[in-house]
Amino acid sequence: MAIELLIPEAGESITEVRIGPWRKPEGSHFALDEVTVEIETDKAAIELPSPVAGTLVKILKQEGADAVPGDVIGLIEPGEAPAGQEAPAAAGADSAETEAAIPAAAAAEPPARVMPSARRVLGEASLPASSALGTGPGGRVLKEDATRAVKRAQSESPPVVAAAPPPAPSGETAAASAPPEPAQGPAEERVPMSPLRKVIARNLVEAQQQAALLTTFNEADMTAVIELRRRHSESFRERHGVKLGFMSFFVRAVVDALQAVPAVNARIEGSEIVYHKHQDIGIAVGGGRGLVVPVLRGAEAMSFAEIERAIHDFGTRAQQNRIEISELRGGTFTISNGGIYGSMLSTPIVNPPQSGILGMHAIQNRPVALDGEVVVRPMMYLALTYDHRIVDGREAVTFLKRIKDLVESPERIWLQL
Repeated sequence: MAIELLIPEAGESITEVRIGPWRKPEGSHFALDEVTVEIETDKAAIELPSPVAGTLVKILKQEGADAVPGDVIGLIEPGEAPAGQEAPAAAGADSAETEAAIPAAAAAEPPARVMPSARRVLGEASLPASSALGTGPGGRVLKEDATRAVKRAQSESPPVVAAAPPPAPSGETAAASAPPEPAQGPAEERVPMSPLRKVIARNLVEAQQQAALLTTFNEADMTAVIELRRRHSESFRERHGVKLGFMSFFVRAVVDALQAVPAVNARIEGSEIVYHKHQDIGIAVGGGRGLVVPVLRGAEAMSFAEIERAIHDFGTRAQQNRIEISELRGGTFTISNGGIYGSMLSTPIVNPPQSGILGMHAIQNRPVALDGEVVVRPMMYLALTYDHRIVDGREAVTFLKRIKDLVESPERIWLQL
């Protein structure tokens, strides 16, 4: 009797998932706990293991289909794989027709590295798989990777310049040639929103509609932090195995400021204000499928090295879509560093139900007044968006000023001054 492959309950807040690439086609054998398919939730990608050793006899929901927890997406017939049996390249007449439609250049690519949908996209554009950077598990090239490669190739293709016609013989009038017809292409493209993008959109709208958001700004002179990093970066890397970045300074400064201004570390729950006695800091990082905010648990007890290692790990796994759902829950405050993308100034939006988010921006050399003289200093704009229902303006300014002071005099962080 076939065993149903079910979408698991991934958390009470997760109501919709999207089916990702199946690791093998119908008719293939899976070992116990071998990954069968990847599913995308609104927070992360999850690998679904096989509940038994057996053959995948039916795929009920193909890649790209939407599903909800509890849905049956496939059937697995228990049993061992026959000796010497190879997994079929495709199952059924439909699969055969699909494979036939793939141009030979793309079909020749290794199927274990290039997903069928990606091979089709690359083949239609006569591009090799090597032109696409795989962001899927194990470096697999997904459909979206192939689409990006095609767009990149089209944008990089040099324009074709028509050769000038030879001069007409003397006494003859050359007929004016009509200009070449412009290449026709689709005027627009429609793609379904991923579960992650749907939730991001919903949360941002809810934050704007339900909270009284206000942003206050300041700027920090980064001279002291830059000098500290210059003097100690090499020894820090040798001892701790990770580079000393700017984020650890800001995390420690935020922890200190949250302890000094607890309203920024609170949330509204019904008619009550809940003050957190711990500092769980969400760090916004760009992932393979969008922005995710994994949380540094107990940041108040973490050293600089522990913070840097954790952030480096988050960044690496976010690109591989390996962030666990549990790592995205329960933050009390968020830090977003738009400066790594070149942002000079922005107004970040609070991540509900938190009451504050700190926006970091690009460091730029700017003239500033210091001791009555104009000097050039590496400056960073800081932005604190906060929920005015909980946090008063005085508290918000105090919080941001505290971060500025600690960053400009970082020795105060470990001296607790």
